[in-house]
Amino acid sequence: MAGKLLDYNQLVETALRGAVREALKRVAEFGLPGNHHFYVTFRTDQPGVELPDYLHERYPEEMTIVLQHQYWGLEAQEEAFQITLSFNKVPERLVIPYAAITAFADPSVQFGLQFRVAPNMEARPAISSPSPVGEAEATPATPAGEDAGERKTGDVVALDAFRKKKT
Repeated sequence: MAGKLLDYNQLVETALRGAVREALKRVAEFGLPGNHHFYVTFRTDQPGVELPDYLHERYPEEMTIVLQHQYWGLEAQEEAFQITLSFNKVPERLVIPYAAITAFADPSVQFGLQFRVAPNMEARPAISSPSPVGEAEATPATPAGEDAGERKTGDVVALDAFRKKKT
């Protein structure tokens, strides 16, 4: 380690991902207390992410899920968590590594974290030609169990908002 600089940003991000892991472990063991619910946004193109092909096609880069009323079999392991969610009334098992998470929020207590995750360029298909106008449609990630019209949003707060400002 001699001669190398400490990457404090990476150390803090690793610690905060640990906080997400611990929150999920507690929920897996005891359930969600009170009005707590989580929004988890993750890169679907990252190594270790497992989701059905039709969801990966619909969300080739990023997806947001909601852990609130209808989720089953939450398992929080050391490197990833697994959960079963309902998509159009079909239960699907997802595996999400903590390293793939780009945002975590609990709107009930106005808590949120954002993480840096580089796109996985190896997972992207080669683009042979641009899509004609009107054929490609951008679809925002819709949390599981919610229609686009019912989507709720939470505030994601940057940590800088809590730091003391120098005067």
